[in-house]
Amino acid sequence: MKIMAVDYGDSRTGLAMCDKGEVLASPLYTINMKDFDRCLEMTAEAARENKAELIVVGNPINMNGTEGPRSEKCRLFADRLKELVGVDVRMWDERSSTVTAIGFMNDVNKRGKKRKEVLDSAAAAVILESYLAWRKNHPGEV
Repeated sequence: MKIMAVDYGDSRTGLAMCDKGEVLASPLYTINMKDFDRCLEMTAEAARENKAELIVVGNPINMNGTEGPRSEKCRLFADRLKELVGVDVRMWDERSSTVTAIGFMNDVNKRGKKRKEVLDSAAAAVILESYLAWRKNHPGEV
């Protein structure tokens, strides 16, 4: 199944996609858009263009397990995205995804402006990899 992951942010929203076999999660690109509705439209268009069959939106849960204002905004984004695209949209715990993506960037010596350009799509790929690992270990539990 082709699954798209979204790392929604107020200024930048990262997108990632997996192959049909759900083996490889790859960063797509980052949407640089501060307007919520326009970002939503651009994300929906990316999902349609890439023929996403399921969308996973990162849920920025607090480290203590509670959901705050950021989580609520991401949930609104996910709900509206589902209406626009017409495929199932799931929330997925994204705690530490950006930190993990920064670690990957450090490993390949990508810093400064180059890092900023790809960080959010790399974080989306980290979110997607986590979701794919869960799906592999929980067959039948969509």
